[in-house]
Amino acid sequence: MKPKALILLFIIVIGIMVAVFTMKPVRSPKTAHVGSITHDFELLDPNRNRISLSDMKGSVVFINFWATWCTSCIEELPSIERLFKSLYESSSFKVVTILYKDDLNRALSFMKENGYTFPVYLNPDESAAKIFGITGIPETFIIDKHGLLRNKVIGPAEWDSPRILENLQTLINESEH
Repeated sequence: MKPKALILLFIIVIGIMVAVFTMKPVRSPKTAHVGSITHDFELLDPNRNRISLSDMKGSVVFINFWATWCTSCIEELPSIERLFKSLYESSSFKVVTILYKDDLNRALSFMKENGYTFPVYLNPDESAAKIFGITGIPETFIIDKHGLLRNKVIGPAEWDSPRILENLQTLINESEH
């Protein structure tokens, strides 16, 4: 190789090395996993009032992603309603259902037709779906009083089964310290 070509190659290699070592990686929020603290995110209620996960610290939070076009979601909604009604009085338990890629008016009409009273929220920037690494719906996440993700369930479940109610009650009864 000619000396000029070697010098040019050397300069290119040095330039690439400088670029690689000085560039900062683009960091996205890490996907939550069972046993990790859940990153904060913001939701909107149907009246466009803002609420964030951090507002619920000190409570066990049941988070469910659903849509009216999702058959499996529709199957589990009656049990979510029963769960909501059975633990509604506990100030240490919050039900958060997040409408996923669906129309709010359609969902509100559907809820009214079926007598559902659990709260429904929007997450227009889909930050919650990204944080939880949603791959489909329904997906449900249980967060303890400290913000720790305790359980992740992919697919429908009977949320008012005795075993689940007992597990949730155990989390609700845990000390915050």
